[in-house]
Amino acid sequence: MLAVALVTGGAAAFGPYLYYTLLDWLYPNLWGDDAWTFGDYLVFAAPIVLGLAIAVALGWRVAKGIARPVEEVAEAARAIAAGDFHARAGHERRGSGETESLVADFNSMADRLEQAEAELRYSNSAIAHELRTPLTILRGRLQGLADGVFQADSQLYGRLTQHVEDLSRLVEDLRTLGLFSAGQIELRLEVIDLAEEAAKVVEMMEPDLAVAGVEVHAHFVPAYVRGDGARLRQALLALLDNARRYAGAGILTVGTRVETAQVVLYCTDFGPGLPKGAESRVFDRFWRGDESRSRASGGSGLGLAVVRAVARAHQGDALAYSRPGAGTTVEIRLPLADQAAVEAQAAQVGRG
Repeated sequence: MLAVALVTGGAAAFGPYLYYTLLDWLYPNLWGDDAWTFGDYLVFAAPIVLGLAIAVALGWRVAKGIARPVEEVAEAARAIAAGDFHARAGHERRGSGETESLVADFNSMADRLEQAEAELRYSNSAIAHELRTPLTILRGRLQGLADGVFQADSQLYGRLTQHVEDLSRLVEDLRTLGLFSAGQIELRLEVIDLAEEAAKVVEMMEPDLAVAGVEVHAHFVPAYVRGDGARLRQALLALLDNARRYAGAGILTVGTRVETAQVVLYCTDFGPGLPKGAESRVFDRFWRGDESRSRASGGSGLGLAVVRAVARAHQGDALAYSRPGAGTTVEIRLPLADQAAVEAQAAQVGRG
């Protein structure tokens, strides 16, 4: 539009001057007096009218190119607001660079909304299923006790207690994921040695791992991070419990290492490994690599989702990689604590 305005203004200003200069050069004796004629006015008016016509035509075309994608975005937004998450702004017409960016950004947002809506529906269904199974068992056992069908003994009470613990863990996992999704997860940050926290969890889980035929090999080196010890223990507990349920009997290697600016807590099993291409999905909520086996083992499919949520809440991340038939490695990567903070923490502990 700026170019059109400049060309139109230049034609109106210099067009008549160039016309009369050329005419005077070709016909020096043409002019008899200085009075203006209709032709003179037409010479001055023609560039202005022509320029305005061109400006209007180009302006209309440009305006339509801008307005059309905006109208499509508005229509798609109204459709999404009405509950149609499949609506998208059209791609068949191309506008300016800015409107193309607007349409692309809107469609990307719509994709995210559709994915989030689908995940919400699936999560609601999965949560209902996960809660229904232990609650049905508890209700049946308690009703049997009340009717005298079952005899009360320590073994029955132990099974009931285990179901209650599974429910409590499921509720806590859901709470953690909900707080993380809302950006409201609370962390009590302090400088801690991740190796010490991991060693506590391994010691606590060793009896259960031994029952499952899992032998733990620990390789801990001091690895200081600024984090919430309770949340990090929760993440490692979920990681070890996931290995106990799904990796099968064998050796489980747990350790820490320090890289350039990160601390890595890793857990490597020698189980069947992940299905091909599953590394990007293993941290999704309620995802299972083998549906029937996972259901039988009693897992909720939330363990690794909690691991990633806790890691990201600490400005880190969780990664998984696997070789089919050769085990799986899951890593929790966290920022390395500042050396000055580590020394200050050590001095405070020494004074205590």
